[in-house]
Amino acid sequence: MHETKPFSSPRTNILELRRILSDCSSILDVGCGRSSPLRFISADSLVGVDAYKQDMEEAKKLKTHDEFVLADAGKLRGYFKPDQFDACVALDVIEHFAKEDGLRFLHDLEIIARRKVVVFTPNGFLPQSSHEKGDYQEHLSGWETGKMRELGYRVIGLDGIKSLRADHHQLRFRPAPIWAIVSWISQKIWCRKHPDSAAALLCWKEL
Repeated sequence: MHETKPFSSPRTNILELRRILSDCSSILDVGCGRSSPLRFISADSLVGVDAYKQDMEEAKKLKTHDEFVLADAGKLRGYFKPDQFDACVALDVIEHFAKEDGLRFLHDLEIIARRKVVVFTPNGFLPQSSHEKGDYQEHLSGWETGKMRELGYRVIGLDGIKSLRADHHQLRFRPAPIWAIVSWISQKIWCRKHPDSAAALLCWKEL
């Protein structure tokens, strides 16, 4: 997937990912895009999967992963074996599936992973359209705290108060740097422990 997320909370999100994945030495990064934050995670094996060739070529140049697989995220079991990785991670991916397809996608991740599945997604449906044909950017579903917990996931809120964010996670108000600070403060003091009010959800499941 192609990422366009200015003024989110990359450092905070990376720290959270490091904490959750600290006991995972092999990681499958689904929808890795051109500059996945997982490149900052320590792992013996980091495999990136994406269906958008342009982003994957850019990621290869940047050497973000140890290995790359050009593949449709909805057909992962045709490429990977059960329990092949300690963790499967999908950042900003599941919202690009229709709901039933998204549930099947989660099921596939839980089969391929031995220990954990990690998902990052907007909180609820966030309208988003494609930039260009075939870039897999359109949002087709929304995922909420209650549903993810029902599926067995732990959930924290990220990227600050939901009302501050618009299309492609961009801040609604200007000047953006000031509102980025407001967003960060709201995450620190409230949203992390109250994900229903957050712009985005970081969800993980122990298998």
